[in-house]
Amino acid sequence: MIGKCKAIAHGSTALDYIFREGKLGNRLAFHNLCSRESKAIYEEMKLVSDYNTRCRNKFLRIEIGIAPQDEKKLSVSELAQIAHLFAKKMGLDNHQWVAVTHKDTDNRHIHIIANRISLYGEVYDTTFVSNKAARITEEISREKGLTIAKEVKIKRKHQKAKANPTREETKRELQRICYDLLEKYKRTGITGHSMFLYELNKHGVTIDRMKNKQSKVYGLKFSYGEYAFKASEVGREFGYRSLQKNFEASRKAETNVSDQVIRKSSENTDTMETGYQLVPPSRSYSPRPTEEVPQIAKAVSEVSDAVISAADEIVEELGEMISPSSHSEDYAEAAWQRKLRYQANRKKKRGRGL
Repeated sequence: MIGKCKAIAHGSTALDYIFREGKLGNRLAFHNLCSRESKAIYEEMKLVSDYNTRCRNKFLRIEIGIAPQDEKKLSVSELAQIAHLFAKKMGLDNHQWVAVTHKDTDNRHIHIIANRISLYGEVYDTTFVSNKAARITEEISREKGLTIAKEVKIKRKHQKAKANPTREETKRELQRICYDLLEKYKRTGITGHSMFLYELNKHGVTIDRMKNKQSKVYGLKFSYGEYAFKASEVGREFGYRSLQKNFEASRKAETNVSDQVIRKSSENTDTMETGYQLVPPSRSYSPRPTEEVPQIAKAVSEVSDAVISAADEIVEELGEMISPSSHSEDYAEAAWQRKLRYQANRKKKRGRGL
């Protein structure tokens, strides 16, 4: 058996549910209650629960599941005994509760609706109440020699699910195709990625992107033959992110190669530019290094500086004499043009080393 317990506020709805036609099996027990119908039972419980105004969840909903192999062993009277024993171990002697069985599922189960407020106005403590219910059902199962749910779960955990042999064979064939093509086109860039998808399509394998509600891709689905497989079933390398990384690495390699080619071409152009001269070496003139050349150049530079400074002074005096306030704009413009021509000639002379 397995037991669950939870504190609820909608006691009327819960009572209507357990007494609903088509679900109700047997009425097992009515504890501290006079009525036998859902509405009348709720009114009785409400009279007691209204004494406590601070508690919100004033009802307990309890479910006890019976294992299929134990259903034939247990009669209605034995199920009623289990309900009474469970309520006593849970500490519900001074509370109102009702227990029934349901037949709407394959496995028979017991429903108990209890008033959380006792006949003395005390509130039932629901701290870890679900764990408490599970522990008590386990104790009762051991006492009665019934199946314990925890042990069944442990057995199922270590049992492998029965696989479809045809599907497994198809999966192995799909894995062989995918790994062969990945090995063939791995690290070959975008072209290899396109060829990988093309070859898969030729072998009858289709890949669909799985998207969430936000239209974001979270995985891949491989379809081959009559079956569909998640990417994780095919292999780690075929997940959405993993498959991208297999080709991203090759893209980086391609960019590195292209960068190297660009660097080599730029180096070649640099060497060509440095080696190329407007005047061939045979025709270019270079003065012979003598001791007289520096002295001559120094004297020429001094003379040129003196001439240039004197010319500047003359131009400045002319600029002051020819001002826009005393003459027309034409004279000022002519003086400005002369000054610009003089400065240009001066720069040319400096460039020649005169």
